[in-house]
Amino acid sequence: MILEEYDESKDAIINPDMIHEKMPGFPGTVISIFSYVLFDRIVEFMDAEEIAAYNDVDGRWPIYRCNYKDTELALVKGRVGAAACVGSFEDVIAYGGERIILLGNCGVLDKNIEDCGIIIPKRAIRDEGTSYHYAPSAEYIDVNRNYAEEFKSICDEYGYPYVEGTTWTTDAFYRETPKKIEKMKSMGAICVEMECAAMQALCDFRGVEFFQYLYAGDNLDHSNWDPRSLPAHARLDDKEKIAILAFELAVRIK
Repeated sequence: MILEEYDESKDAIINPDMIHEKMPGFPGTVISIFSYVLFDRIVEFMDAEEIAAYNDVDGRWPIYRCNYKDTELALVKGRVGAAACVGSFEDVIAYGGERIILLGNCGVLDKNIEDCGIIIPKRAIRDEGTSYHYAPSAEYIDVNRNYAEEFKSICDEYGYPYVEGTTWTTDAFYRETPKKIEKMKSMGAICVEMECAAMQALCDFRGVEFFQYLYAGDNLDHSNWDPRSLPAHARLDDKEKIAILAFELAVRIK
């Protein structure tokens, strides 16, 4: 299999530092949110200012700086899908990002997980292609090896229940078939998303710290799909409060 032919060399034909120079004063901690509606709302709420950008065929992607409780942070819109997300963070790391806190929606494979409930992944099933270019072939990758205890303390302090477990990272959200879902559940998965395994592999490869938490959206643990709060504007006030937890974590681990 091609995906088993891992090359550990960091000397590629095209490297991120060929495209972007390290930016003096770039905030070490980067917070990223996938939902464009939630991201724009947080940028406005934090009165963030644009400090940089990267460009690709999809357009121009701004990078912002904000100050939260006397801590300077960068804000970046998360790109959906493992390849797009990892590619964009290669650029962010080249600018000077040293620690990434990522949050976004996921589908649940356990109907007992409440809508908008917080999930802290402990490992990810690597059902995507990007991670295999950053880590040796394996079914799983351990995730959130840093900061899980700090984040759980924050959730307890602010009264947010959470669950921990395995996430299923897949490239193909239209191929989450009943048979595949049962297989992933048998491997321990309680939720499904598109980036976690690849982002952990990237950060391990580049020596960058990484933490990701998820908030539950649609329910796939049912004979019929239930979108619940998957639409971007659904329960937006609740999602904004969940996003603020990332800023609380950033302050405590700076």
